[in-house]
Amino acid sequence: MKASDLFVRALENEEVELVFGIPGEENLDLLDSLSRSSIKLILTRHEQAAGIMAANYGRLTGKPGVALATLGPGATNLVTAAAYAQLGAMPMVMITGQKPIKSSKQAHFQIVDVVDMMQPITKYTHQIVAGNSIPSRVREAFRVAQEERPGAVHLELPEDIAREETDTAPIPPSLSRRPIADEKAIRAALDRLAAARHPLLVIGAGANRKRTSKMLSRFVEERGIPFVTTQMGKGVVDERSPQFVGTAALSSDDFVHRAFEAADLIVNVGHDVVEKPPFFMVVGGVEVIHVNFFAAQVDPVYFPQVEVVGDIANAIWQLCERLEPQSHWDFSRFAEVGAAVRQHARESAGDPRHPIVPQRLVADVRAAVQNDGVIALDNGIYKIWFARNYEACHPNSVLLDNALAAMGAGLPSAIAAKLVSPRQRVLAVCGDGGFMMSAQELETAVRLQLDLVVVILRDDAYGMIKWKQQHMRLANFGLDFGNPDFVAFARSFGAHGHRIASAEQLLPTLRDCLGQPGVHVVDVPVDYSENDRILNDEIKKLSAAI
Repeated sequence: MKASDLFVRALENEEVELVFGIPGEENLDLLDSLSRSSIKLILTRHEQAAGIMAANYGRLTGKPGVALATLGPGATNLVTAAAYAQLGAMPMVMITGQKPIKSSKQAHFQIVDVVDMMQPITKYTHQIVAGNSIPSRVREAFRVAQEERPGAVHLELPEDIAREETDTAPIPPSLSRRPIADEKAIRAALDRLAAARHPLLVIGAGANRKRTSKMLSRFVEERGIPFVTTQMGKGVVDERSPQFVGTAALSSDDFVHRAFEAADLIVNVGHDVVEKPPFFMVVGGVEVIHVNFFAAQVDPVYFPQVEVVGDIANAIWQLCERLEPQSHWDFSRFAEVGAAVRQHARESAGDPRHPIVPQRLVADVRAAVQNDGVIALDNGIYKIWFARNYEACHPNSVLLDNALAAMGAGLPSAIAAKLVSPRQRVLAVCGDGGFMMSAQELETAVRLQLDLVVVILRDDAYGMIKWKQQHMRLANFGLDFGNPDFVAFARSFGAHGHRIASAEQLLPTLRDCLGQPGVHVVDVPVDYSENDRILNDEIKKLSAAI
């Protein structure tokens, strides 16, 4: 068969259902092979968006998402998405084309060394130089992308190799099981948990896996140990739980930092160094048990005393089975902190001001999406408000990026979520800056006939950086811009446009949009003027007082 046919058969062998991307001249044989396969091509309007969709497909399913681009500018447009998946631990396979490698009549037109370019931002990158090597290269790429810690891989398929004849066959995936933690490490963790008076569980990005979520939920419910999450650990355990203390969204002086100060033992599950550390260790301070698929990366603020290395779900199961609740455990301080977190989140949830304040925004989105919905956040100051105030009920029900923190990710992430779970309510929350970095994907969503709501928070500026600028007492310079009429903009794509003229309109508009078919764009003027007062001053004073 033609090598491109073999490549597509190898993708089918890996149970690939969707390929996101934009083909080019160098992909035409592969495109022809895809046209005769069971795989659906999701044609996007920008390669970066395709990569972000593929990464989130991997994040949501646990199977590598696949992104396709041509050589040169198509491949370079995948770089941000590669870093997004790599830092965010999302399994993704990128496929790029290339000019013929055995003979060329176009010198170096559009040619950059894509394999070398991808080297520092992927787990694995390889140029396929013979059709017969396709089965092993594809199998290895998917294996590496999916194994812990998941991430991005890249394969380059030159057009002359894609046209070769080959008689090889795909390699079936092997049965693979993660190793489990050593018995001595489990016993050491059990001894410290039994001896502690104020143990606290911290759930990080690496714990955001289906089996891990199930076991951690059981552990919290049966053993009653309170928990804090990082931003990318949100929803691993239902945050409506009475044991939920809060999410680490600010670097210091938030309510949850009072809980860290009160703990005499922290069980840190799924810690990922890409996220800002939620607590800082000092010699002679709180003891830390590290539970993860791999050993801790020691740095000046993280040097755990016990490392439980192996499959997280199995490790938590072993602890749950063998740990008895201790009569001397005292969680009263954590309960006090959790109550303060919830009280502060409720205080301005009904604020009537317009433009809308972030607290009202978060509360209304939570009420509209309901417990089984998914929100996809772009990157901006509102991400802090959602991390702190939005109660996540299920794993991956809050799709945010606290690793690369790339602007423009909100809309593509929401499209991926809707494709994976068509029956779920999906709502993207984007700042006006981030939205305009992927606004062209509205056409993709409309063409795919998705039922999707896109909330645009309009402040006519790069608000996150402007907040930092103001906090540093610097001149107001270089961060303001103009916007299109978002209602007319949405309608020009065939989507529905809505504009919020009062705070009272927001919740009913969101509910109506989520209940109607089609793509709905909601223009929400937002007021960030109290960010500094609340996030820097008020929270410091209130948290210090408890």
